[in-house]
Amino acid sequence: MAANFTTRVLIVDDSAVVRQCLTRQLAADPTIQVVGTAPDPFVARDKILELKPDVLTLDVEMPRMDGITFLKKLMALHPMPVVVLSSLTAHGTETALQALEAGAVEVLCKPSAAYAIDEMGAKLISAVKSAARARVSKRSAEPAKPQAPLAMASTTDKLLAIGASTGGVQALTEVLTRFPKNAPGTIVVQHMPAHFTSSFANRLNGLCQVEVREAVNGDSVIPGRVLIAPGGMHTLLRRSGARYYVEIKDGPEVHHQKPAVDVMFDSVARYAGTNAVGAILTGMGADGAAGLLSMLKAGSKTIAQDEKSCVVFGMPMEAIKCGAAQHIVPLNEVAGLLIRLAQQP
Repeated sequence: MAANFTTRVLIVDDSAVVRQCLTRQLAADPTIQVVGTAPDPFVARDKILELKPDVLTLDVEMPRMDGITFLKKLMALHPMPVVVLSSLTAHGTETALQALEAGAVEVLCKPSAAYAIDEMGAKLISAVKSAARARVSKRSAEPAKPQAPLAMASTTDKLLAIGASTGGVQALTEVLTRFPKNAPGTIVVQHMPAHFTSSFANRLNGLCQVEVREAVNGDSVIPGRVLIAPGGMHTLLRRSGARYYVEIKDGPEVHHQKPAVDVMFDSVARYAGTNAVGAILTGMGADGAAGLLSMLKAGSKTIAQDEKSCVVFGMPMEAIKCGAAQHIVPLNEVAGLLIRLAQQP
């Protein structure tokens, strides 16, 4: 006789291993049926309409769209019980609170190791059953805000952003050669003419443990990779789901510069927020000061190189004057501080 299933579940997670583990755990209860799985919200959207599940389990860090954004859209258009299950949703975290505010019925913290999911079977089954009994109401979609922050509350991989000008070639060599091979993904704007940045990136790549290359439109910002903004174009950070990538675009000079540090820092503030650390190094002028302040206001941690170790103290000085720099350190301490700050919660 076929089992009398009462709760149909759709699992949404970008990891095939996690999807298998969750399916196996939920299958231990004869009243739960996993009717399907999806690797991202776009596939999930179609499967919700096709399979009509009773409950959704939802990850947060996924390609193309993060889980919190998808949850908000789902609750506005097709409300249903959702259990958010992510390594970012430990009790009391900002991401957990965002999930509950967006309409999640239950929020569980997923172990960082996929195999450890087997240890949370009873808790997962209980959460799914509780969600199935919950009354879920439709929620209004949030109005679009042109300048609204687009950063996630927290991401597993953090991001570093560095700006420099006069004296920056030597300063960046000093900093980047100290990075471990698994350093956070890094974007660098060094004031430099077109065609010079490629040679500079290639030279650094031969000296560093991390991969260093001139940024190309669409490049992912991932651990162990440093992207040097190409001369003559602006480089901006963008986000698709949990993936950070760069956009290379033309536009007017900012502070008489292209690429401009301010343009890059402003985009990091908007798309990475608390998940980024910014540093402004030696250079002439004020480029980067306002952008570093934007990063600080968005929750990023910020660093300025001290006067004694600068070739030209202009850019760090302006950042310090406007209150954008939380830490002021000599050049030989910048790399270590960047890594430590990125590792902090």
